Amino acid sequence: MTKREKGIRYVIAKGAEAKYQPGSQGRVLRNLLGITKKRDIDRAEYEALIAAQEHYVERIGPDTRFAAKIICDMHRVWLGGIYLWAGKYRTVELQKGVFKWPPAYLVNQNMKAFEDNLLHRNTPCRPGIVQDVARRIAEVHADLLLIHPFREGNGRLARWMADIMALQAGYPAPEYNFEGRKQEKTRKFYLAAVTRGYVRDYVPLTTFFSDAIATRLEKRE
Repeated sequence: MTKREKGIRYVIAKGAEAKYQPGSQGRVLRNLLGITKKRDIDRAEYEALIAAQEHYVERIGPDTRFAAKIICDMHRVWLGGIYLWAGKYRTVELQKGVFKWPPAYLVNQNMKAFEDNLLHRNTPCRPGIVQDVARRIAEVHADLLLIHPFREGNGRLARWMADIMALQAGYPAPEYNFEGRKQEKTRKFYLAAVTRGYVRDYVPLTTFFSDAIATRLEKRE
């Protein structure tokens, strides 16, 4: 069984992840709140993310090294009041256009390798020049998105982690500038940079994060 959502094809597995909310016309995943409208679930997820970020302000400090368990916990704290599968690795296969993310059965081993290598090397994200910090963030960001460990929320979780890494290094969170039609160019550059990161070319994504941090610094002045 396949379902199309915003250009992404999901090959649905059995279980909680396979279900859509009755009455939502296949646009809203089965959720604990009984929400059937896309704008309402978007709002619920956004408000839950803000609350989760506030919850983690004191839990993750400048010396915290990210690990797979912490990432799962962050996802669960964020979406656990909305979805049964929050904090659990996906069991669905994902494809967008001709690109297929690695299969679900590899997520556990990919996250273990991610933890042992990139997370161990790049976190905690130590202070340094913006370019070096942006490079560390880019490596972690691209590889987490390549693994795509969860059914939903991977991009937002990866940007949340990027925010924390920047703060660990003594910088403000990046200014993403994704909202509004005028920011279409920024979104396209970011998505293209993430795609380059999938093949270990982190230069474009490093540039993106370096510029995003610099933009936030300029607003402070």
